[in-house]
This record gives sequence, structure tokens and C-alpha cells, in this order.
Amino acid sequence: MSWRTLVIATHRDVGYFVAGLTVIYAISGIAVNHIEDWNPSYVIRTERLSVGELPAGGNDVLAVTVLGRMGITERPESVVRMTPDRLKIFLDRRTLTVELPSGEVADEHARRRIAFFELNYLHLNHGKGPWTWIADLYAIGLIVLACTGIFIITGRKGLGGRGRWLLLAGLAIPLLYLILAVWT
Repeated sequence: MSWRTLVIATHRDVGYFVAGLTVIYAISGIAVNHIEDWNPSYVIRTERLSVGELPAGGNDVLAVTVLGRMGITERPESVVRMTPDRLKIFLDRRTLTVELPSGEVADEHARRRIAFFELNYLHLNHGKGPWTWIADLYAIGLIVLACTGIFIITGRKGLGGRGRWLLLAGLAIPLLYLILAVWT
């Protein structure tokens, strides 16, 4: 088997192997790139309501009062005084932001966005553990694809011709962005 045949076979086989993960990472990457515009993992619905005037008290006492008035029996995961006039009560997939002492509540309900939650879970490596190794192997597969891909075509369409300029342009884009956005 020649060196060129080995390069082509490696590129083909690694490409088939990582194609599924590439689509997952690409979709998730587009989603998380626009996180300022939407929450790619959760659909959040906010309701505004009032539980009435609240007495002075500690965070836990206020939380019990608010939850009781709202008929919520779930135990909070956390209660935090954000400012002297704002209390946050964190529940499972739900956050209550309480204005003090008025008792105005912003009740945010979160539910997983179908398919995007799972794709982002993988892409952002929330699972850690074995997934980290899978993601690392995937990244190595992409490196192999890039390195073998540049040697598949020879002559004027390969590295000896326009391929060289396309490769340099592909390297120049992130470097130019770094120069303009970070290093200036």
C-alpha cells in the first residue's frame, strides 16, 4: 500500500467514523454561538404575580412565606438575597424572583428544549468523565481529517497550487480576527 493510498483510506475511514459527531457539534455550536439571543438548552416562560406585602425577615423565613402563599410544597435548592430588595428562590427548573417588601414575583419555569438540550450537553461536556475522552478522541479525529485532507489532492489543485492558498486563507481568518478583536 502506497503512502498516498494510506492517506486516502485513513481520511475516508476517519471521516465516516466522526461524521455523526461532527453534525452534532456543528448544530450545537451554531446554537450556543447565539446564546445572547436565546437559551439553546431551555425554553423559559415567565409569569408575573403578587403574593402580597411581605414582612421583614430572614431569607429562609421569606422563602417559606412566599412558597406557602403560592401553594408550592417543593423545597428550595437555594435562597439568595440578591439585593436588599430582591430575593431569589431556586427550585428544580423554576426560579422565583421576589421584590421586597411588595411581594411581586417573577416566576420563571424552565423546560428542556427538545434535542438541543442533549446536543449542548454533549458539546459543552457537562457529562465529564468518559465523555471527555470521547470528545478528545473526536478532536484527534478532526486533526487527522485535516492533516490527511490536505494531501489527498495533488498538483495544481492540491498543496502545489490553489490548495496552498486556501490553506493559508483558512489559517489567516482566525489570526486576523485575533489581531483585530483581541490583540489591539
